[in-house]
Amino acid sequence: MDGDPAVEPQLDAFSLVFPLPYRVGFIVTLARVIAYDWMPMTYLVALVACFFVPLRNLPTGGRRRFLATLRRVSIGGIAEAQDGKFGDILLADVLTSYAKVFGDVFVTLCMFFSAGGSSTDHPNRSCGGTLFVPLLMAIPSMIRLRQCLIEYLRVRRAPFKESTGWGGQHLANALKYSTAFPVIITSAMQRGAGPDSDMAALHRAWLVAVTVNSLYSFYWDVAKDWDLTLFSSRERASVHHPWGLRDRLVFRSAGLYYAVIGLDLMLRCSWSMKLSPHLDKFSDYESGIFLIELLEVFRRWMWIFFRVETEWIRNTSTGLGIDDILLGDYQGKDDDD
Repeated sequence: MDGDPAVEPQLDAFSLVFPLPYRVGFIVTLARVIAYDWMPMTYLVALVACFFVPLRNLPTGGRRRFLATLRRVSIGGIAEAQDGKFGDILLADVLTSYAKVFGDVFVTLCMFFSAGGSSTDHPNRSCGGTLFVPLLMAIPSMIRLRQCLIEYLRVRRAPFKESTGWGGQHLANALKYSTAFPVIITSAMQRGAGPDSDMAALHRAWLVAVTVNSLYSFYWDVAKDWDLTLFSSRERASVHHPWGLRDRLVFRSAGLYYAVIGLDLMLRCSWSMKLSPHLDKFSDYESGIFLIELLEVFRRWMWIFFRVETEWIRNTSTGLGIDDILLGDYQGKDDDD
C-alpha cells in the first residue's frame, strides 16, 4: 500500500516471538471478546466443568481425589497424617494466595449478571458491595485457621509426645492466619468510607494490620515452613551449614535459598508500594491489581518447592513412619493419570 513505512527485509526479534498471523488473530479475538462478553465466561464455566463432568476420554482417578480433597478442605477439614494431611495443607495454603482472584471472579460475575452490565467493561469494584468480596477473600484464611485449631485439638487429645509438644505451634499458626482479617476489614472500610470518615485513622490501622500480617507470615515461611535458622540466634551461625540455613539442603546452591528468602520478603511486602509517593496509586490501577495478584501466585508457587523439600527432609532424616506420610496411600484401583 502506498504510504506504508519501509519494512526491513530481515525478520526482527518481535516477529520471531509474535508472528504476524498470531498478532492478527489476537486482535480479532480480542475484539470479539470485548464485543461478546459471554466468551470468557464460557471459558470459566468450561474450566470448572472439566473437574465435574465425567468425560470418558479424561482420567477420573486424579479428579476424584482432587474433588474429595477440595470438599474436605472447603469446610476447613483436614485429613489424618496417614490419609494425606500434607496435601490438604498445601491446597488450603494455595487457596489463600488466590483470595484476591476469588474476589475478582465475584466482581466479574456480578458485572455479567447486572442489568446493562458487561464482564468486559471497566471493572466495577463496587459491584457486590463492601461485604461479599471481603468475605470471599477471608474464606481461605478461615479454612486454614480451622485446620490449625483441629490439629491443636488432635495433639491435645493424643498421648503426649515430645516431638509435637502441647500443640502451641498450631495455635501460633492459627494466630498467623487470623492476622489476615484486620487487613481485609480495614481495606474494605477504606474503600467504603464516606467523605466524613477519618481516612487517616483508617490508613494507620490498615498499615499496622498489614505490617503485622506480612512480617509474621514471612517469619513463619522461613522459620517454620522451611525450617531455616535465620531467626535462631543460636543455630544460624553453626559451622555445620551455611549461615542462616540448615544442615540438609536439597538444592545445592546456598545462594538460591538467600535469593528466595529475599524475594519472599519483597513479595510479602508488595503493599509497601502504597507508601511511595511515586507508586502509591499503582495498586489502584487494574494493571497494578493484576500484577500484584500474579506475583502472589508466583510467590506461592516458589514457596511450595521449599515447603515440599522441608517436609521430605523431615520425613527422611530418621526414616518414614506412619505419622509422617506426605500425601497418603490411596487404596483401590484408579484410572491412570
